[in-house]
Amino acid sequence: MTHTATLALVGDRSPHVVSHTRVPLLLDALAARDRLVLDAYWISSEDAEAEDAVRGFDAVWVLPGSPYRSEAGVLAAVRTAREEGIPFLGTCGGFQHALLEYARNACGLTGVAHAENDPDAEDPLIEPLACSLVGHEAAVTVAPDSLAASVFGTARTVERYFCSYGPSRHLDRLRAHGLRFSGHDEDGHVRMAELPGHPFFLASLFQPELAGDGSHPHPMVRALARAAVEHAASRLTRPA
Repeated sequence: MTHTATLALVGDRSPHVVSHTRVPLLLDALAARDRLVLDAYWISSEDAEAEDAVRGFDAVWVLPGSPYRSEAGVLAAVRTAREEGIPFLGTCGGFQHALLEYARNACGLTGVAHAENDPDAEDPLIEPLACSLVGHEAAVTVAPDSLAASVFGTARTVERYFCSYGPSRHLDRLRAHGLRFSGHDEDGHVRMAELPGHPFFLASLFQPELAGDGSHPHPMVRALARAAVEHAASRLTRPA
């Protein structure tokens, strides 16, 4: 049986962003290999500012490509997915903005900023990495008994990066308010985050869409697709 769901791809689509060019290949592979059909729509960061921009979708994926034209739009999309139980995946810039949204709206840290968007910010949550990860591959240790562990099925994975910014401060505050950091690099730096109690909320600083040649979707991408299909099925069975 083929399963279908709708997917909001949030980001400023560009042929120069490799992650964006991979999406059609991944969608085709999900349909052919897993019979998971995602009816995908690109939503620019500016269009995401609209209150109902991602409402009604079965999943939201905030893709790389920062700095986004509208930080506010991306944060609005993350918040809608988080608060309304819509399956969510954030990769690279999507990970960074997922943490920023949570810090501001769930932890009361209204003054934190992303240094790429605001280089002179007094309280950056997301700062330049000590060593850029552009073009790097590195090991990630996955926390046991986590959503990430169920997705990967392993305690260690090697992933590809293309980023220069990451989280630095206030991480204990985010943990105290319920966010779980479920993936770390070999130096203990945060590389994955998830939200327990949410149907599916997973974000990574690395870019799973860059794994392989796109013909075999990464476990995170496949897990998002399955969560989207489950969300679509649950909508069909809800009482009117």
